[in-house]
Amino acid sequence: MTRSLRHSPDRPHRQSPGRSRTQSLSLVVRNVVFTVVVPGLGGAWLPWWLLTYGHGIPAPAAWEAVPVIAAGAALYFWCAWNFATVGGGTPGPWDAPRRVVAHGPYRWVRTPIYLAALLVVLGEAWLFTSPRLLAYAAAMAAYFHLFVTGYEERTLARRFGPAYLEYRRAVPRWLPRKPRSSQPRAQGGTAQGYPAGGGTTGVGKSRA
Repeated sequence: MTRSLRHSPDRPHRQSPGRSRTQSLSLVVRNVVFTVVVPGLGGAWLPWWLLTYGHGIPAPAAWEAVPVIAAGAALYFWCAWNFATVGGGTPGPWDAPRRVVAHGPYRWVRTPIYLAALLVVLGEAWLFTSPRLLAYAAAMAAYFHLFVTGYEERTLARRFGPAYLEYRRAVPRWLPRKPRSSQPRAQGGTAQGYPAGGGTTGVGKSRA
């Protein structure tokens, strides 16, 4: 059962500096572990294995692809930064951010981490002119779409109800779009009423 983590104005929430440092360190460690294990596996180790399996170490053939890879990596770290600083969590659905808030790239598109992963792998396919990596990127895209439409969006709709449905109507799934000027905003550029945080769609569960 989800519940708001906002505290009553007449009962301010205070934490000791030591506890705050401990929580911050834990958050950094969790995000580093997730980044090494999940994006590291799908965006680095597996592509490298596909490139080198049965062959020698390939030589880059199209250095123009490097900015594409860098853009995908930057987008991922932007998402992860927002998960940590805004939501107090990680991109992993099992360790979702604490706050329900649409922020950063999630105001433009609902699935920026998926797009970041595809940018990285497509850039790697271009860099090495690898049909194997191109096929891998196509398989990733198909899996992402089926997972998002078949499981993730339905789960989030059940979890957050009208708030998520409003977010889904306002923000596109795959093609980024400039946020509407009528989209409600709070101080600091945060949109209220749109759930965002954990998982890869930017929507996560609230936690006590």
